[in-house]
Parts: sequence; C-alpha cells; structure tokens
Amino acid sequence: MSKQKSLNGNLYLKTFLFGAPAIILLLLFVLGPIIMTFLFSFTDMSLTGAAAKDMEFVGFDNFVRMFKDPSFKSSVINTIVFLVFSAVIGQQLVGFLVAYLMKQKARPFRSAIGLLVLAGWITPEIVVAFVWFAFLSDDGTLNAILGVTGIEPIAWLLNFPMISVIFVNIWHGAAFCMLMYQAALDDIPQEVEEASKIDGANAWQRLWRITLPMIKGAAVTNMVLVTLQTLGVFTLIYALTGGGPGEDTTTLPLFMYDEAFVNYQLGYGTAISLVLLLMGIILSLFYIKLSKTDD
Repeated sequence: MSKQKSLNGNLYLKTFLFGAPAIILLLLFVLGPIIMTFLFSFTDMSLTGAAAKDMEFVGFDNFVRMFKDPSFKSSVINTIVFLVFSAVIGQQLVGFLVAYLMKQKARPFRSAIGLLVLAGWITPEIVVAFVWFAFLSDDGTLNAILGVTGIEPIAWLLNFPMISVIFVNIWHGAAFCMLMYQAALDDIPQEVEEASKIDGANAWQRLWRITLPMIKGAAVTNMVLVTLQTLGVFTLIYALTGGGPGEDTTTLPLFMYDEAFVNYQLGYGTAISLVLLLMGIILSLFYIKLSKTDD
C-alpha cells in the first residue's frame, strides 16, 4: 500500500514538474497583468506630474469619475453598437452563409472561395485600414465608381463613420466565422440529412431543425471568440477614423488609449480597461448560459 502511495506521489510530482513551465508562463503573462491592472485602477498613476513619481491609492475615485464622464457613456454605447452589428450579427451571419453555401460544393470551388475570404482575414489590421481608407475616402475608389453613374461623392468616413467601420470589420473578420462553421457543418453526419430528405423535410426545415441545433456548440464557441476579439479592436478604428468625427466611433479601447497615453492618466485608463475586461467575461458567461438554457 505504501509502495502504491509512493508511486502515485512520484506521478503527481512528475506531472506538476512537466506542467510547471506552462503554469509559470500563464501566471506571469496572463494572471499577472490582470492583477496589476486591477491594482493600478485604484491609483492615480500618471505618466507626468507628481503621480508619475509617487502614485497614491485613490479608492473608487477613478470609477466614480468614469461613470460621471459623458465620454465614457458614449464610448460604451459605441462599443455595444460596434459589437452587435459587426460581430454578433455581421460576422456570424456572413461567415455562416458563406460556409453553408459552400457545403457539398466541388473542392476546387470551395478552395477558391475560401482563399478569397481568408485573404482579408490574414491581412494585418493596419493594412486593411489603409486599403479601406483609400477605398472610402472622398476621392477614393468607391466614389469614383459612383461618379460613373452620376452620383455625387459621399464622405463615407465623415457622414457614415460607424457604418463604415462596422462594414470593414465584418469584411476583415468573417473568414474566422466561416472556418468555424465550415468545420462544424462538415461534421454533421450525411446520413442524418439524407434521412430528413426521405422524410420530406425541405431545405428550410433541414436548416432550422437539423443543421443549426447540431452546430450550436460551435456557434457558441465562435460567438465567444469573436466577441472577445471585437471588444479589443483598436487599430482598425483608429486608422480609419481616429475615433471621430467627434466621438462617433470612439469605442472603449480608443477611449482607454486616449485617457492613458494621450492624457497621461494611466490609473484612469487601467480602470477603463478593467471595465472592458469585465464586459468580455460577462458576455462570455451569458453566451454559455444561453446555450445551456436552450438545451
């Protein structure tokens, strides 16, 4: 019995030592920054002035200031609008439609379409932003095309800034959703679909009663990942509109950047980042809870 305990103890020790490097890295680069963010959000840490040398604990002052700040409220609204229309609706819908339409198509066709869609996803955000800025600018490609039909040039990034950044983010991120849904659709047994056809189910019934329920797990995972990625979008919006005009496209990441690195209020900026982190956690738990409720 003691020999068995000794063997089990050695096994546990070897398992711990084998996983120790990963655990240490996780603590340093994931949990560590989260803890530091939490601590700094309760201070007046700054890049300039006296607080840059000797920061002080200010309690909930940063959060009180935040919820009284009209700019914070508008950035939260912009973040929600950007998230819902570009991620929850846009990327999910476009990604699923592309994957569904390519299902059971010839492999060369699927490869060609997949390559075109993936090209936008693998392109760095800053490159995507510059390309679309040139396309949507006052003298850009889109207005040149519209000019041929006699339509007057439109200042897309000035008159329709949020619609523009939402559209660009959908174009850039829909490929990830396509890959997730394509893998999930390919895992649906062919026998199930054939049996539903024999039973007289039409295309809509097969989609609603068979396809969607069978890929629900992949859809929830995809929703969580895309939501977290979209909450952190910074480069795309900053390069396209800079958060403007005014504050029309200033989301929480841009507002956090402005307060922390433009206004030099690092304590206030980290408090904003903590709210962004909590939003991601709450939304992820909500998606998971919703998926379990539907079972």
